Amino acid sequence: MRSKRIAYVCYEAEKLSEYALQEDNMLLEFLQAKGLDVQPVQWHDKSIRWQEFDFVILKSPWDYHYQYRAFMAWLSEVNTLGVKILNPYTIVHWNSDKHYLQEMINEGFHVIPSVFLEPGKQHDLRSLFDHFKTDQLIVKPCISAGSKQTITVTNENIDKHTAAVHEMTREESFMVQPFLSQIYDGELSYLFFHGVFSHCILKKPKAGDFRVQLGFGGTTHLQHPSDDEIKAAQVFVDRFAKDCLYARVDGVMINGKFTLMELELIEPMLYFPDAPHGLKKYYAALNAFL
Repeated sequence: MRSKRIAYVCYEAEKLSEYALQEDNMLLEFLQAKGLDVQPVQWHDKSIRWQEFDFVILKSPWDYHYQYRAFMAWLSEVNTLGVKILNPYTIVHWNSDKHYLQEMINEGFHVIPSVFLEPGKQHDLRSLFDHFKTDQLIVKPCISAGSKQTITVTNENIDKHTAAVHEMTREESFMVQPFLSQIYDGELSYLFFHGVFSHCILKKPKAGDFRVQLGFGGTTHLQHPSDDEIKAAQVFVDRFAKDCLYARVDGVMINGKFTLMELELIEPMLYFPDAPHGLKKYYAALNAFL
């Protein structure tokens, strides 16, 4: 009986940061050392015969939001071929558009309040200062990653940004959220593999910035959360990430309560260089699917 063939979908190595490349290689080499037939590939490689694989792992397809329609068409094709996608196709499709946050809000989960700006409409950004009871707004696309096209709006720059927002929302949806000062203390990322907690990372922005990504000078710090803190993140996984190989729950603490910023189910950094013990947990989760 032949071993299961696994496509490990990643990004172009020369475009990855040192940390990201280290993580992708760490996981790939760990899985291969366990005897798994894992082949690194890129999703838009026309030479790949996807039907020859049993599983597709979405590790780091970091360009998906720049070619969103093509990426979704590829996912649909692979799904139609009967290849098992990890994470599942339907969940990835749902998670690719941040309108999913509204569903969570409607169900009463603790999520950063959001207003969605739909294409073809006029948007009154100034009224959202009162709506959110804030003096600073964050505006970003509903389909995005890595702070793409994210802008901050204040009373001082609102006139300039209003015109920009109207232009940006001609063809795609954006969302507006209140700026949270808690982000200066750091954003928490809880990692779960097949629904089981693995590790937690605190991502801190560099001085004078709010973006926590490593590419903007952010730093990462391994945390040791309490059982109650883990449970606060687990509720999102249990409800929205069933049958997922991996899930990353991102959020901040507001008045002592964990509040979700994003649920990452497509291509999140898993922070193995900070938490190498997570590799064994990832492998155990993958084995459950194999």
